[in-house]
Amino acid sequence: MREWFQDWFDQDYAAIYSGRGPEEAEAAVAMALSLAPELARGPVLDLACGSGRHLAVLRRTNPLAFGLDLSRDLLELAPGELRGWLLRGDMRALPVREGSLVGICMWFTPFGYFSDEDNRSLLLHLRRLLAPGGILLLDYMNAQHVRANLVHEDEALHHGLRVVSRRSVEGHRLVKRMVLTRLDTGATRKVTESVRLYEPGDLRAMARECGLDVVHEAGDYGGEPFREASSPRWIGFLRPNVVEWPS
Repeated sequence: MREWFQDWFDQDYAAIYSGRGPEEAEAAVAMALSLAPELARGPVLDLACGSGRHLAVLRRTNPLAFGLDLSRDLLELAPGELRGWLLRGDMRALPVREGSLVGICMWFTPFGYFSDEDNRSLLLHLRRLLAPGGILLLDYMNAQHVRANLVHEDEALHHGLRVVSRRSVEGHRLVKRMVLTRLDTGATRKVTESVRLYEPGDLRAMARECGLDVVHEAGDYGGEPFREASSPRWIGFLRPNVVEWPS
């Protein structure tokens, strides 16, 4: 049985989320470099990089930054100058040597797609890929803000698509069900997004269990301090600690 993320990140996804453009990526990367200047040098992986909007900005400062994504469609949308720095693969089985990365960046909530056990295993795997002193940037939604501001249903037009979205919190997951209708043909398509809704405290605890210390937290792409009651994002900067790696 295929999982939702294996089929969804395609050109329809790119059309719907096209409003997240280069300006947002510029701000996000500038914030990251100010809090973690280590990301400016050495091998840095933009994990779940999509079409590479953050990677394109980061590579202006760090020519060793590269990206990986599962979606062939999104990778094909990347600008030509990135093509030699992109890999296609599953984040749960990365073709990267342990201890070889100065940094890993996960922008725009690419964490939480799996079960709790698999999410923890992924975080542990990423910790093992980092060199001593490396940084894992985890850009995630703020659960309290999501619950307080959840729009249960809306309709929008995106590049020839009418999109009706219904959102709900089901158990510990944020679920978004969409019906996409092509205006030119009337053809419809149903898609679902389902992401584990971790509280910031849960993320901090999981990081500790996986041998990672939270060294910075930001609440948005402008670098404002994280506030649980009001910040739209929880952007954690995680560094491997010096104790033995957990199993």
